Order: sequence, then C-alpha cells, then structure tokens
Amino acid sequence: MSAPQNPQLAIALMVLMAMVFAVQDGISRHLAETYNTAMVVTIRYWFFGLFVIALTARQAGGLRHVVRSGRPGLQVLRGLILATEINVMVFGFTKLGLIEAHAIFAAYPLIVAALSVPLLGESVGWKRWAAIAFGAVGMLVILQPGSGIFSSWSLVPFCAATLFALYNALTRLVNRTDSAATAFFYTGVVGAVALTPVGLWMWEPMARGDWLWMGLLCLTGAGGHWLLIKALDLAEASLLQPFAYLQLVFATLVGLVAFSENLRLAVIIGAAIIVGAGLFTWWRERQVKG
Repeated sequence: MSAPQNPQLAIALMVLMAMVFAVQDGISRHLAETYNTAMVVTIRYWFFGLFVIALTARQAGGLRHVVRSGRPGLQVLRGLILATEINVMVFGFTKLGLIEAHAIFAAYPLIVAALSVPLLGESVGWKRWAAIAFGAVGMLVILQPGSGIFSSWSLVPFCAATLFALYNALTRLVNRTDSAATAFFYTGVVGAVALTPVGLWMWEPMARGDWLWMGLLCLTGAGGHWLLIKALDLAEASLLQPFAYLQLVFATLVGLVAFSENLRLAVIIGAAIIVGAGLFTWWRERQVKG
C-alpha cells in the first residue's frame, strides 16, 4: 500500500534527490576522467542492479510477480536505452563539464513532449509546440553555432537528452500495462546484464583510493533512486516534476566548486529559457489533463 500523501515531505525528498544526483554526477566525472566510462558505469550498474533486486523482492508476490510484464520487449529496450544514455552523459561530463552538459540535457522534457505524439498518440497543442520551439532557441543560445565558441562535443549531452526522453516516453507507454515495480526491475537488471560484458572487456586496474570514490558513486546512485521512490510514494509525479530541474542548479555548484568550471552568460540565459519552456510544458500538460 502507498504511504499517506505528504506533499511537503515529498518536495523535500525531491530537493535532496536532486542534490544527491548532482554529487553522483560529479563523482562520475572525476572517475571517468581517469578510467574509461564503460567500466565506471558498469560497476555502478552492478550495485544498482542488486539494489533493484533487493527492493523489488519485497513487493507483494516477490520477484516472480514483479518480473511479469505485458510488454517485456519494451521493458528490455527501456533498460538498454537508459544504460546507453548514462554512458553517453558521463562521457559528456568529461568533454564539456557538468555545467554545460546539464544545461543542454535540461531540454529532455521538451523532447519528451515532442515524442509523445508519435509514440504515445498524445495531442500536443500549438502552445506546447511553441514552448518546444522556445526551448530550441535556448539551446542555440547555449551552443552559439558559428561564433567560434561552439564545440561538436555539445552534441554528446544533446544525444543523451534525446535518449533519456525516449526512455521516459517508453516508460509512460509500459506503465499502461505494467506496475512501477516491474519497470524499475527491468531498468536496473537489464542495464547491469547488458553492460557487464562491455565493462569487463574495458576493465582497468583501479587505485585503492578510487575504490572509495566508486563506493560513494554506487551509494549516491542507489540513494538518489530511493529518495525518488519515496517522494513518488508521498505525492503525485506531476507535482514533483518541476523540482527535478534543481539538479541543474546543484550540478552547476558542483562544477564551480569541485572542478573550477566557467559559467558563461550564454549558458545562464539559455538554460533559463530551456527550463522556463519546460516548466510551461509541464503546466500545460497539467491543465489539459486536469
């Protein structure tokens, strides 16, 4: 049974989740600058997969019930897409830094809105299409193509945002037939299984001190997901969605403090436009469904 609704506590947990995930991203960047991305993400997924199995085993009916899916093919595809997206995004951190990578990645809710038409058969009115176009303007402000500042590495977090948007759209699709516990199980286990041969092939010896960072990475990953699960148990996702944007704020702070990254004015303006467009899209979606 779900816990009683407690929106204030749910919001506090979402803010804490955004902070934990930002720290996780900082650790991911630190490790991926020394070791190959595939190995780092694979170890993280091993821990995540065990966490998922332990958590879902406590559901009514146990693992045998949770693993049953009305759309197993889509569930597996979701898991593969998310595992790929995380590898791409962590690689992007090493090339662009946390600030610019997250500013570009913030466009994913707008891509979700665009994908909801062909994949989910949802209707998107002209106001939300305008918000998507407005978000594209914010992206151009950040990228500044033709100015000499533009880097082709900027396409890496944009690719990650597209993959994450596709993952979100497919999650909405499978949620029509499967429980959240089933979707969560496939997310963790499929990624761990798929990445294992790649991670082992790319394996590098890790310094003893870096294993401490690796352990912290695993704990922040599992902890962030736990906070998200608890928050969603206490309030509706539609209420909590805007607070996910705080990860951009916390990631910016981590980038400034831990990695001495530069915060360009264009990134501030562009990110504000993208987040504003995303919040408007969220508001319109609530209006239409309400």
